[in-house]
Amino acid sequence: MSGFKDVVGHKNIIQYIENAVKTDKVSHAYILNGEKGSGKRLLARLFSMSLQCQDRDEDGDACGKCQSCIQAINKNHPDIIKVEHEKPNSVGIDDIRKQLNEDVMIKPYSSKYKIYIIPDADIMTEAAQNALLKTIEEPPEYAVIILLTENADVLLPTIRSRCVMLKLRNIKDQLVKKYLMENMEIPDYKADVCVAFAQGNIGRAIMLATSEHFNEIKEEAVHLMRNIDDMELSELMNAVKRCTAYKLEISDYFDVMAIWFRDVLIFKATKNIDRLVFSDQLKYIKERANKSSYEGIEIILDALEKAKARLKSNVNFELTMELLLLTIKEN
Repeated sequence: MSGFKDVVGHKNIIQYIENAVKTDKVSHAYILNGEKGSGKRLLARLFSMSLQCQDRDEDGDACGKCQSCIQAINKNHPDIIKVEHEKPNSVGIDDIRKQLNEDVMIKPYSSKYKIYIIPDADIMTEAAQNALLKTIEEPPEYAVIILLTENADVLLPTIRSRCVMLKLRNIKDQLVKKYLMENMEIPDYKADVCVAFAQGNIGRAIMLATSEHFNEIKEEAVHLMRNIDDMELSELMNAVKRCTAYKLEISDYFDVMAIWFRDVLIFKATKNIDRLVFSDQLKYIKERANKSSYEGIEIILDALEKAKARLKSNVNFELTMELLLLTIKEN
């Protein structure tokens, strides 16, 4: 496992954690809040390793070599506990009681701290949150609880007020691109596409860079965007049927379309090809820019957002896609 020095972005949070570890001013409860793929789990693991490390460096970073670090890396450290939940959509009161409340009364096995990491803490039931609150209000001095959330606002105010809130921000595009190219040897043009879709989320960028399925979705959407102006109604309906294969990843499909029309808008306004994500599709970007007015592009981008919202509300998939493709063709 890498150390804090190898983490891309989040420098303010890392500096805060390192200072807390170095000065021994560790809170009993933290919330790491950020979208999926933003690095919450990695930071929580590194924080836990640093707290338990037997030979930290002067920056407060874990050595990665001592017995404690090796146990943490192998995920079998007796004093770093990940709270699991059986139900996929909720963390229940029994999960918190059995794995945290009852266990926290037992002193650490071999370390100064006993650390509990709660992934998906924002899906705790209210009863589970109230059970957790009792421990957070009166924790043993050795207990450290780290809650990982995508939306900390759904937690009880009483929990939020007793935790140190660490919010993970989007990472700068150039840092994400540098990581993909240098650490994963992703070619320049592919890194640009992944960065555009990831929107500052390093985990999502890595997933996209290594996903063959995403590449398939991208190629299918680009093919549709290139040819939609010349399609007959029957061909549009066939395109809608092909889209059903990507029903579970339709948000990615829409994102490809949105970035395509962002490129169209940029080219129409500036003629600057250096800022295009799909610069390899310049011929087709030019054609669409010549065809569509600024108002038309705005209508298309708005239609994409509406289609996303409709599908989230369980509106009929094929009807939603038909309306979207007709809107694109007409504008």
